[in-house]
Amino acid sequence: MFRVFLEVIRITAIFLILGSIMGALIKLVYGNFGINVDNTNGGWMVGISILIIIFVLYRNRLQFSGFYKGEHRVKLSKTLSAFLISSSVLMLIFAPLVH
Repeated sequence: MFRVFLEVIRITAIFLILGSIMGALIKLVYGNFGINVDNTNGGWMVGISILIIIFVLYRNRLQFSGFYKGEHRVKLSKTLSAFLISSSVLMLIFAPLVH
């Protein structure tokens, strides 16, 4: 039970830290092109795409190095991973176009 609690804290930290870093990088890239997606629907798309990318990273890599050692730890299928990553990249590309 304690390992599960530690893993939840670890997951929260991963999402917060990686999400913040990725959000800042994307904002920097958009800023170089003169695009501001703050307070728009495009900002929501960027946030959702970052969460999807971190989810895929966690399920395929990071869950195997954590505190929880349960039986139900499996990677996402290659098809699902590719679909989720490509959807995220498309959302990042089209986010500036959404008003």
